[in-house]
Amino acid sequence: MTTARPSRFLRRLRRDDSGMALIEFAFSLPVLVVLCMAGLECANLSLAHLRVSQIAMLVADNAARVRSSIDEADVNEIMTGADLSTKALNLKANGRIFLSDLEPNGKAAPNTGYYIRWQRCWGSGAFTSQYGVTDDGKNDASMKDGMGPGNTAATKVKPASGTAVMFVEVAYNYQPLVTNALFGAKVIRYTSAFNVRERTDQAIKNAGNLAASATASCT
Repeated sequence: MTTARPSRFLRRLRRDDSGMALIEFAFSLPVLVVLCMAGLECANLSLAHLRVSQIAMLVADNAARVRSSIDEADVNEIMTGADLSTKALNLKANGRIFLSDLEPNGKAAPNTGYYIRWQRCWGSGAFTSQYGVTDDGKNDASMKDGMGPGNTAATKVKPASGTAVMFVEVAYNYQPLVTNALFGAKVIRYTSAFNVRERTDQAIKNAGNLAASATASCT
């Protein structure tokens, strides 16, 4: 009788599957956690791309809408608007905006082309413009095809005669929601361009006599 009791206990223990679900959950939990983290990071990366592209369009559009003439204070207001719309990205600390005025250089052949009359920058990110700086193309045909991504004239931005284009480039060091280990460190870059509206004087003014440190200079 004493021997039978352990035998019955062992048979009941062998048939007992009440803890199976808990064991299966314990095995699957790490996989579920990794999948959830990857999903969240993927969504955050996609949202960051959308926001950076929208900032490029916002800055270019607002700069192009300034009528009569454009001032350093106007540029500061435009950049402040960009700052207010990118709180979630913390773009000021992790990115940089390049706003360039692109115009025909007015030179005769073979130096006919386009040039960057002025450029203003905002943000502390350690980036340089991929497409040019102030006075590029002013006296030569180095920008004969225009400005922007691509290797052919068809893919670049070109202003019409007698007007200008506000060309914006935004570069941003992606800040992960969880960790960079999933996708690696990423730099997000977007460009946008808008023709100016009704503005005939394209030179940038400083009517408020702002100090250089108070302007969005690229130095």
